[in-house]
Amino acid sequence: MSGMKKHTIRIVGGDYRRTLIPVVDAEGLRPTPDRVRETLYNWVSHLWGGDFSDKRVLDLFAGTGALGFEAASRGAAHVQMVESDPGALAALRALRNKLGALQVRVHAGDAAMVMSRLGDARFDLVLVDPPFGKGWLEMLWDTLPGLLAEDGLLYIEADHAIEPRPDFEVLRQSKAGHVHFQLLRFAASQKTVNNPETRPDVTAS
Repeated sequence: MSGMKKHTIRIVGGDYRRTLIPVVDAEGLRPTPDRVRETLYNWVSHLWGGDFSDKRVLDLFAGTGALGFEAASRGAAHVQMVESDPGALAALRALRNKLGALQVRVHAGDAAMVMSRLGDARFDLVLVDPPFGKGWLEMLWDTLPGLLAEDGLLYIEADHAIEPRPDFEVLRQSKAGHVHFQLLRFAASQKTVNNPETRPDVTAS
């Protein structure tokens, strides 16, 4: 959140547990609270049988990177982070390098631009935690299904309860303070467009 005092948050689980994440001063930056991240990844771990080792994760509004680094910390094979703020980008890359987290790629640009470049890439978990009040979710609904692997999961964080499109099913949902968060799955999981043999990586630093 713009104007906030600089502080840090911590990774709550996995190999990087207790690692400090700097919170830079960037407009709209609102780190996901610890207990929300812990709840989300408890849900995901349950659904995945605790095995992240073959999973690909896309964090479309990375901010501090807290959500994406939690996935990497738990052993996700590939984590792509998207961020447009220069200060936040620098912090993401610095932490990635400090951790030696080679499975993490950081993309400069807004979510819509990067999504248009992903080609046929598919992800097992897509994280959508946009700045509140900007209409991002409404803009992205139509393209989100095309990013999901078969049985892929979609996490949404918002300042109000989201009524998902009818082609998504709500698997879990909760609320912490003013934050509403939901874990969804695209109902048309029989999609044939997902081919794990043709998943290109997008060039990123």
